[in-house]
Amino acid sequence: MRLRRVTVRGPSMSPALSDGDVVLVRFGAPVRSGDVVLVTWESRPGQLSVKRAVHPDGDGWHVRGDNPFGSTDSAILGPARVHAVARHRLWPRPGRVPALRR
Repeated sequence: MRLRRVTVRGPSMSPALSDGDVVLVRFGAPVRSGDVVLVTWESRPGQLSVKRAVHPDGDGWHVRGDNPFGSTDSAILGPARVHAVARHRLWPRPGRVPALRR
């Protein structure tokens, strides 16, 4: 499995992740509901986004941002293609990616 560092941009994953946080993603990892994932949408193929997996949806996943006031996600764009799963934050506070708290 391939690993890659990804920098989070924007407020969509706040409060779990903030703009500028760096996470380690694993390509080929199994996806579970609640995982933070790296995705693309058919309508935005060149744009990578970090979102939270909610449930499988057809050939993709329904994903959403943790910030309901600052996220463009499956509610607008439909199912996403998951490329990798983020389980660890590298910077600024190394550790596991926080679970969703509502």
